[in-house]
Amino acid sequence: MRRNIYVNCIKRELDVLLSLVAICLLSPVMAIVAFLVRRKLGSPVLFTQLRPGKGEKIFQMYKFRTMTDERGPDGKLLPDEARLTEFGSFLRDTSLDELPELFNILKGDMSIVGPRPQLVRDMVFMTKEQRRRHKVPQGLTGLAQVSGRNAISWEDKLIYDQKYVEKITFLGDLRIIFRTIGNVLKKKDIHTEGMATAEDLGDYLLRTGQVSQEEYEKKQRIAQKICAKYR
Repeated sequence: MRRNIYVNCIKRELDVLLSLVAICLLSPVMAIVAFLVRRKLGSPVLFTQLRPGKGEKIFQMYKFRTMTDERGPDGKLLPDEARLTEFGSFLRDTSLDELPELFNILKGDMSIVGPRPQLVRDMVFMTKEQRRRHKVPQGLTGLAQVSGRNAISWEDKLIYDQKYVEKITFLGDLRIIFRTIGNVLKKKDIHTEGMATAEDLGDYLLRTGQVSQEEYEKKQRIAQKICAKYR
């Protein structure tokens, strides 16, 4: 009963209150970051990307831009590691790139604590059980983020997400928030070993032989169709 009261009534009210306070307090920091992004990486300052939220409703998630738009002779974007600048790495290491997500929380797209919103192309590779993570609003931080973040496997991330969905409490959320602050200050578990950016779920499943090339391409097309509806 207490869980229902917190989840159904109190959690959203706290999200609104805390995101408003955070936006007010951090607005000078966001202004400085926006200025530096514009100067070092150009326009646009914000990077927006479609992500599945509660009930798999697609929304635009906001982040500060961390990569250039450099392209090869074929006109395609260069790999992430080639476009991720030193300044962009700094923003990611300090999690400053995620500050605009406070506006997603204020809008109701996200919550302060919840399973981290993944890409649409990640969602289509999840099992029915794993997709239960979308029963609740996705979070700025979550149980998986304070339990290893990018230093743990996709399987473990999704297990932590399911654990969170099964038991949401005020004290649990509070512990996650404080652990997140500690991890950010320590710059802990930010990178996937040997990779400049986190590996997509589909790419991971293909690399480890858990899906065939045919199935991989089929699900990528499904993800592209879903995204096309919102562009």
